[in-house]
Amino acid sequence: MYDAAYIAVNATLYALVGYLTYLGIFAPAIGVVRFWPSVAIPALFSFLFGPLVGGVGAAIGIFISDMLIHGNALLSITVGVPANFIAFYLLGLLSRMESKKSLFYSTSLQLIPILGTIALYYTEKLDRMIVITFISVCLFSVVLSFLLSLFKPRFRSFFAASSAALIIGSAIIGIGVWAFSQFFILPTGEKSLPAIAALIWFVWTYATEIPFLLFLTPPLIAAVETALGRKDLSGR
Repeated sequence: MYDAAYIAVNATLYALVGYLTYLGIFAPAIGVVRFWPSVAIPALFSFLFGPLVGGVGAAIGIFISDMLIHGNALLSITVGVPANFIAFYLLGLLSRMESKKSLFYSTSLQLIPILGTIALYYTEKLDRMIVITFISVCLFSVVLSFLLSLFKPRFRSFFAASSAALIIGSAIIGIGVWAFSQFFILPTGEKSLPAIAALIWFVWTYATEIPFLLFLTPPLIAAVETALGRKDLSGR
């Protein structure tokens, strides 16, 4: 019963806040995938109330927001919904697995999108200043997540889980939207985009969302726990 209520709140907040904060910004050059700082919301629910609450709420919330923004139900069901469910389910699951190597994982995993961004730099498919900005954001996230892991050990597993989950979710989005374009028309009106588009969407999704996962979610977790009068709702 409580899980159903948490899922409903998660989905509603995710859709509403996402719609209000994406600011009409989409991936450079190829569009479709939008700026999405509201990822902190299902991350919060996944960490505090479990992977199912986070994953299902995120899946429902992204579908609602997709219908409001681009209206392509097939694209949402085949790409956005599974990407969000898998990413936030994994985040909730992995953040509960305490490991002495969490600090190592949270740092090293973030090298994957950095390598992808460097590869994108040499393809010259995007303006180099945009790519350099992506690299800078990823490097900034690596350094700060390392420092935060040292000073906030409670969230070490969360930082590692966030990196892993977002890498997987971003990959599903990148490959999924590209694959969709091979058979169907995208909301931008384009079809049959080259494979490099998958890398652009992957890098864009990761680079624009990881800062919000790492640096916005922990304060939100603390605020919710304080508001509900419990020090550690997650049971850690």
